[in-house]
Amino acid sequence: MHSSSYQLFKLSILTIVPLSKDAVHIYVGVACLLISTLLLRLTANSSRALMLGFLVSVLLEVLDLHDDYVSFGRLRWAASLKDVINTNAVPLLMISLLRSKWCTLR
Repeated sequence: MHSSSYQLFKLSILTIVPLSKDAVHIYVGVACLLISTLLLRLTANSSRALMLGFLVSVLLEVLDLHDDYVSFGRLRWAASLKDVINTNAVPLLMISLLRSKWCTLR
């Protein structure tokens, strides 16, 4: 089986960080939200703050899909969709909570 430099990098990260692949996606999504709000100075309750996480998750999945095609001869769409959802679900819930009428942090 073929392993690209990208896949080897991901595996090396997982040997250092004692987390599952799904948990890493969640952390990447939250990190992108923090970067959007703290470094890019987007407001925390803005939908625009979600764009960085979405773009990063799609870019990473394009790389994964390419590697899937090279290694397996097919694209694993369901796995990629699950990873995009895992990356963006918690930030979306956080933004939704901040925008809701029940949140007093506004």
